[in-house]
Amino acid sequence: MKIQFFVLSAGLFLMAGCGSQTVMAEQQTLKVCNAENEMPYANKKGEGFENKLAEIIADELERKVEWVTWTDPRYLVRDYLDKGLCDVVIGMDAGDPRVLTTKPYYRSGYVFITRANDTPAVDQWDSEVLQKAERIAFVPGTPPEVMMRAIGRYNDMFNYMQELVGFKSRRNEYIKYETDKLVSEVSSGKAEVAALWGPAAARYVKASATPLTMSLIPDNNTRADGEKVGFHYSTSMAVRKDDQALLTKLDKALENRMDDITQTLKAEGIPLVEEPDQVLVSK
Repeated sequence: MKIQFFVLSAGLFLMAGCGSQTVMAEQQTLKVCNAENEMPYANKKGEGFENKLAEIIADELERKVEWVTWTDPRYLVRDYLDKGLCDVVIGMDAGDPRVLTTKPYYRSGYVFITRANDTPAVDQWDSEVLQKAERIAFVPGTPPEVMMRAIGRYNDMFNYMQELVGFKSRRNEYIKYETDKLVSEVSSGKAEVAALWGPAAARYVKASATPLTMSLIPDNNTRADGEKVGFHYSTSMAVRKDDQALLTKLDKALENRMDDITQTLKAEGIPLVEEPDQVLVSK
């Protein structure tokens, strides 16, 4: 009986040890919500700049990245983060009410893109170039659309914008505009100007065989009714609302590796602007 008890106890001990090792293994991974194909941010191959940022943070936390792939951004928080399939979202708007967000790790803005050799640079919405342009590429539902309406050019571009839709799911009507395609409209001469989110466009502007000019749009634009239209936004990392412990660790990791993060963003060509005095963070 004693021998049997010893064997049983040893078995339980081994099982408990395996369980502890499993917990330790889980603690040593950082489950990152990763886009299947949302370049230049991220993809399954790890080629996006947000993939690089995730690796930097995981290194600081002494964890290994575990990529959890999602396909539709509309359901990222509800179906992946909130359900515990992944724990961190890289590249979330600072202060997003659905999650807890870290202190912003960069702030950027929308840009005007023109051909460097034959189109004057544009830096204001009242530019004569915008009034005379036959085609202006932009993504519907973004601040540039609001200003396109304000300057009376939206209706002129409606049919053109329908030509630029890169992806549409019949099942859920998720419409996607490929930023590289919109940049190529300018580099190829099909459009005179593009108004796009700088971090999304920077890689393709930099890689263009045709020299392009990327000008940051000021953050002082208003609609006809005087309402301000924001063009500069801060980006954070996000966790579930009940995961304050991980949020604290991410904030510390961001602080410790900010030089590496900024270097990665600059290498991407992303235009960076200073954070405002009042930094927006979620509570």
